Amino acid sequence: MNGEPNSTPGGQQFGYIAERMPYGSGYTGRLSTYVVHDAESGTDHTFMYADIVTEGFRTLHIGERVRFLVDPDEPDRARYIIRLDMPEVEDYYR
Repeated sequence: MNGEPNSTPGGQQFGYIAERMPYGSGYTGRLSTYVVHDAESGTDHTFMYADIVTEGFRTLHIGERVRFLVDPDEPDRARYIIRLDMPEVEDYYR
């Protein structure tokens, strides 16, 4: 490694949810859009709720830590978002 941040498209990244834009904000006008902030490189990537890998509801909250891949064809987009912190059920559904 050359000491530069690991921002290679396609590589596993770690970060947190920086912003959530509600229904209708997606590039198709129908999906929720999220912004994930890469903790190592400091870059932001967007993704749709369908990119969240989980069972059940695909909802993340601002500040949640996640693991993700950067799309090699679109370096500003994240894919395969995996939640690292599972919230308490009672807190999640308030």
